Amino acid sequence: MDDNTSLPLIGRERLEELTRILQRYKAGKANLERRVVAAENWWKLRNSAEEQKESSLHDGGFRSKSGWLHNVIVSKHADAMEAFPEPVVLPREPDDCDEANALSSILPVVLGQNRFEDVYSDAIWQKLKTGTGVYKVTWDPGKLGGLGDVSIHAVDLLNLFWEPGVKDIQDSRYLFHTALQDLDLLSERWPQLRGRHMSASFAATRFLYDDAVPTDGKCTVIDCYYKKWEQGRQVLHYIQYVGDTLLYASENEGTPLYEHARYPFVFDPLFPVEGSPCGYGFVDLCKNAQTAIDLMDSAFIRNTMVGAMPRYFKRQDAGVNEEELLDLSRPLVAVDGNLGDDALKIIDFRPLSGNYIEYQRERIRELRETSGNTETATGNIAQGVTAASAIAALQEASGKGSRDSTKTSYRAYGEVVELVIELIRQFYTLPRRFRILGRSGEQEFISYSNAALRPRSQGTLAGVELGQRAPQFDIEVKARKSSGYSQLSQNELALQFFNLGFFDPRQAEQTLLCLEMMDFEGRDELMDRVRRLSQEQERQSAFRELALALARKYEPELAAGLEASVADEGAPVRGGAAPKLSRPLGESERVRLSRERSRGASQPEAGR
Repeated sequence: MDDNTSLPLIGRERLEELTRILQRYKAGKANLERRVVAAENWWKLRNSAEEQKESSLHDGGFRSKSGWLHNVIVSKHADAMEAFPEPVVLPREPDDCDEANALSSILPVVLGQNRFEDVYSDAIWQKLKTGTGVYKVTWDPGKLGGLGDVSIHAVDLLNLFWEPGVKDIQDSRYLFHTALQDLDLLSERWPQLRGRHMSASFAATRFLYDDAVPTDGKCTVIDCYYKKWEQGRQVLHYIQYVGDTLLYASENEGTPLYEHARYPFVFDPLFPVEGSPCGYGFVDLCKNAQTAIDLMDSAFIRNTMVGAMPRYFKRQDAGVNEEELLDLSRPLVAVDGNLGDDALKIIDFRPLSGNYIEYQRERIRELRETSGNTETATGNIAQGVTAASAIAALQEASGKGSRDSTKTSYRAYGEVVELVIELIRQFYTLPRRFRILGRSGEQEFISYSNAALRPRSQGTLAGVELGQRAPQFDIEVKARKSSGYSQLSQNELALQFFNLGFFDPRQAEQTLLCLEMMDFEGRDELMDRVRRLSQEQERQSAFRELALALARKYEPELAAGLEASVADEGAPVRGGAAPKLSRPLGESERVRLSRERSRGASQPEAGR
């Protein structure tokens, strides 16, 4: 242990022990790292680099690199971004409703300040290519001029290390995160690094970058997170070190890192596997079909080149000028003596049978069916399918895979939001200003702190202290963005409601009964608005009746005019027939198309 009395708990021996644990964790995920690096190479269309490891086929210097697998990943990423999530905070106790509404308003602002849409996009790319996207949610004390704020980043899976065999990352005894940083810049912040020679005690696996990444003058900074039991509860501690030099240890400070006692990382696997928090992606699923397609493409092109440029057997004494023979721009070819029939003989060319072409199409169809990126999913309908119900059913079925993947991303997003709320609960001690949109869409500025989120006393009962309670919330995730078809469908639905008289307060009872049987985004808000309009109409009717009664008693001349006015407006209709439609009920062609597309859209229903 160090002689420095300011570091009584974590010293050099402890750091050496942690490095040995880190090396063991790295060895445990060696297979995962190889698969992740190979998947990244495939994504960059470097198929040949991977195929040559498994095949000795001599291709004459050409290897096809078609983009079928690339298109699958791009399409799935577009589906995920089209259903970009937004949080809705729900209270668990009636007293926490105001706080839940405030958090629902400020959380999108906090996420927006972290450019979370870019972070989400990066994590989705990782998820689709390598099988797992990872988020890191921490508190950055250097933000906002030292005031500090939440920080959210997408994390490279190769720089994370956990206990082999755990399914949930929270069950790992230690969790390591490494980063390669410049030693001179670190020395400016941490004086204990000045003049130290940092040996390469640990190096994380890296991707095959297009650029040459120098490592001179750099060192690996290791962040170690671990959990301990203190005073009857589990707490989270944090150590940061380089080699055998300690930079920071929360245990030496006597204060846990975060009160929520959870590792600040959220994993979002695509296709999960047992015994690992990571999954596998579309590259692992579809690379065999992609390999077959590329090999057949290479063979087809070589066959085409052979057919387009005939080859010849030439006798040694044929007397033919080879240079002129191979130069297609020369109309004449010089020969010596008489050119016999056997001087040149064309090499037979056998074009490929159509069966090979059809087999390649089957492999392409296999890749698309396996990945769920079918023609229906990309907006194309097979010939012969003309019924609207059949088209809708195909589109609904084709979007199931994308919706399922998006729901798993929503669950990970919900965990990210929970960590953000816990950081706000712990660190928002000073009020902060946020620009939000009010209920009517107007711009508002509100002040918010963690005062109402901290544990508070529940009082006493029969002389017994009931302890403290901190507000707890449930996170409901919904899609923030909709496709153009969904927006068009929503707009047309509003016009249909208007033409049907749904916004007439005199028809509130019938409108509410109808809306209760429907399901669309914003239904509850619309029902709330209809109820308020109905109540306002009833109040106005009561006031008119009162005014008419008073006028009949005290102003008979005025009463006649009021009666005529009330008669013109019409009395409230209760249980009567719906007003006559201005046009026949039916859907336009645009509405029909929008509804069909909406059923097959990738975004799932609201909720985690």
